Amino acid sequence: MNVISNIWKHPKTSTAGLLIAIASVAGVLSQQGVTLGKAGSGTVVSLAGALATALLGLVAKDPETASQQVSRPAGQQAKLGAWALIALLIPLPWIQGCSGTTVAQDIVNWTPALQSAVATVDSTAAILAPGDAPIFSAATAGFDATSNLVVAQAKAYLVNPSASVLAQLQAQIVAFQQQVNASVLQAARIDNPASQQHAIAAIQGVGTIVSAILSLVQSVSSKAAVARMASESSIKLAAVEPYFNPSQSAQIIAAHYGEPVALARVQVAQAELLQTSAGF
Repeated sequence: MNVISNIWKHPKTSTAGLLIAIASVAGVLSQQGVTLGKAGSGTVVSLAGALATALLGLVAKDPETASQQVSRPAGQQAKLGAWALIALLIPLPWIQGCSGTTVAQDIVNWTPALQSAVATVDSTAAILAPGDAPIFSAATAGFDATSNLVVAQAKAYLVNPSASVLAQLQAQIVAFQQQVNASVLQAARIDNPASQQHAIAAIQGVGTIVSAILSLVQSVSSKAAVARMASESSIKLAAVEPYFNPSQSAQIIAAHYGEPVALARVQVAQAELLQTSAGF
């Protein structure tokens, strides 16, 4: 009953939330090739997403009477405006159209952060309880070698964004993702709460960047290639997501792209939804 009463008490915010949901779901369906039929020169899904985004802008600017403006808390108005802005700023799949070269450069731009995150992992064992350090070291033993391969493959793809080089990058980033996921599950077995927290936070730093690179690779891959990549992912995102802190991932994305953490949080959620829908 509280949910229903909140909808009636805050119709504008509820409408905005519904439109954000429609835009997000339309983005996922479009990314997966679901059209629901044609609408003019586009598709029903892309039309629904575009209309939701446009209506969201109108809702955010909907004129109110003086009495309504006084009665509505300032915090609620600011929150609604912020969420509307976030939704409008999200790069929607049906309007991206990024070239292979652009994506390749974005991937390469992530490599210094990836190497730094792996270095953090290397130094984390020293701050864990003596009995926990060996477990963590064993779980993350291959990070250095695998990250170096990803960096080298990303640079090769930037120089030559061909299908053959992309296929190698696809295989390498999936292998790293699986390595990270396996290490999370191993680190979760650490009994000492403080050690476990430090261990998983360090691994998540690497995992967030690997996930960002995977999303970029996914954006320039064919449906068949994405399906193949997903089939090679035996440890799914759903198995490790409960151990991750969404705020940490959002902060990493926000710092890299120089954007608000609130926007990054939505983008992280959207990327996870796309990856899960693809079978990762």
